[in-house]
Amino acid sequence: MQLQEAITPTKLDNRPTVAIGHVQLLVSNVSTATDFFIKLGLRYIHQSEDIAILELRGGTHLILKEVKRYIMTAGTKAPFDLMVDNIMVTRNFCISNGLFPSPIEKDQVHSWFIITGPDGYLVTIISSHTNGRIV
Repeated sequence: MQLQEAITPTKLDNRPTVAIGHVQLLVSNVSTATDFFIKLGLRYIHQSEDIAILELRGGTHLILKEVKRYIMTAGTKAPFDLMVDNIMVTRNFCISNGLFPSPIEKDQVHSWFIITGPDGYLVTIISSHTNGRIV
């Protein structure tokens, strides 16, 4: 028996059997970072003075942790990208919300653009490659 068969509730559920549970981003201000990511479409779960938990599609949580001495240099790429179904609609949304996205770039698999986060880190917004599969 394969792992997929052992833990998948039904044969009709062909999603991958694992997902990333949590990704952490260190920020200088939790409230500002929370507002930024909620504007991009993440779901609010919890926020306190020095930590916030936001949810992405698929259930992955983005943990925003405030640090006294911010350690990411402005212009550094965030340690993750955000995948969307429609790159053009998302880029237009960013423009209309004053987020100043870069031009769209393309390779053989993806299209993407970059926006600057509250602390100057670069967040890549990338097109989906799921080809309509539910993930």
